[in-house]
Order: sequence, then structure tokens, then C-alpha cells
Amino acid sequence: MAQNDKPAPAPRPSGDGAVEAFLEAAHNVPAQRPESGRGRLIFALDATMSRGPMWDLAQSLQAEMFKVAAELGGLDVQLVYYRGFNECRASSFVSGGQGLAALMAKIDVRGGATQIVKVLRHATSEARRAPVGALVFVGDAFEEKADAALAAAGELTLVGVKAFMFQEGDDVAAGRVFREIARLTGGAYSAFDAGAASRLEALLRAAAAYAAGGRLALERQAERNEAARLLLRQMR
Repeated sequence: MAQNDKPAPAPRPSGDGAVEAFLEAAHNVPAQRPESGRGRLIFALDATMSRGPMWDLAQSLQAEMFKVAAELGGLDVQLVYYRGFNECRASSFVSGGQGLAALMAKIDVRGGATQIVKVLRHATSEARRAPVGALVFVGDAFEEKADAALAAAGELTLVGVKAFMFQEGDDVAAGRVFREIARLTGGAYSAFDAGAASRLEALLRAAAAYAAGGRLALERQAERNEAARLLLRQMR
């Protein structure tokens, strides 16, 4: 995983003109698609010990991302996960739900701390190699320096990647940072309960639609998907 890019100074969450000018310039970065015409999505998961039940659920639901994307020309998905105290790994991009499921089946959760900054920096590095439609992150905690995460989110914004930050539970500190990452990148944030499998499924389907077909595809999802409408209302 590339970690050589030095983060820019953290954009501070405020309403001053400098931040708004940064956001306006960053969101004017044109969306691009790989030469293959298929969308690319990075699916990032917290695989620390508290995430055991959700890891199993995500494994069962990830196929939904491929189903909705297949209708829009297809989607290549890369799995990124962290666990332990210094393990953060990324798979190659796979083009089918079975391939991603096989990767996830080999991974078990372990104790450790969050590594969201590494995830954001990795997504930026991938987008510099080839366009990435979206970063989807599912987690329940944030244990890092907020300034570092927001700086990494700023770098992600400049390469045109929107972050969809999906929070399990109601940890206040995590929610605050997740919302700001989503805002800076022009993406969206949503929380869900651990028992709400249908809610996470709808969120993943909506994010996949955006990664595969852009805003128009998300708008079409919003016609019948409340989660898609929620994401669309937040996005720039």
C-alpha cells in the first residue's frame, strides 16, 4: 500500500472563504472512467475485533454491489481492510462478487486500532494510477488524529474520489470525523444499526450505482431507494 505521499495541511471544518474556495476547486475535478469503461470502487472495512458480526454481514451483502453495477456496465472492486496494530492490506481489483467473497472468507477479525488515514492515502494513490469512482468505508470507530484524516481526505478530493462513510453504531467522535471526510470529498455519510442488514445493503447498492454509472445512475436508484435519496441529498 502506497504511503509515500505527504499529506497536505489539514483543511479545517469551518465556513471561512479559504475552505469553501478549496472545496469548490476540488469538486470541479472532472469525473473520469478507466479506459475499460468499467467503474472502479474501493470497499474498505474495519476488521478489528469489534467488527466480527459486521464483517460477516458485509461478506454476505457485497454481492449486491456487483448486481446493481452489472446493469450499468460492470464494476471492479478492491477490498481494503485493517486489523491488528499495523496491518492494512489491499487486494487486487476483482470483477465478480464471488471473487470478492473468496477474498473476504480468508480474513478473520483481530484486535487493534483504526487505520483510516492509511485507507484514505491508499485510495488517493490508486486514483492517481487509474480513475476510482468511489471509496466506500464501513466502520464503527475513529482512534486517530482528526487533522491527519482531514488532510488525507483533502488529498482524496483533489483526485476526484468521493468517500461514502457508513458508520455502524453511534460513536460521537467517529461520526463527527466520518461526516467531515464525506463533506470534504463531496461524498455522503450515513449511520446504521448492527441489526439493520437491509439498511447497509441499500447503502452499498447506492454507492455501487454511483461508482459504476455516476450521478445519473444514483439518481435513478433514488427513484426507488430511500438510502440513495439520502446520499444524493448530501453529495456535491
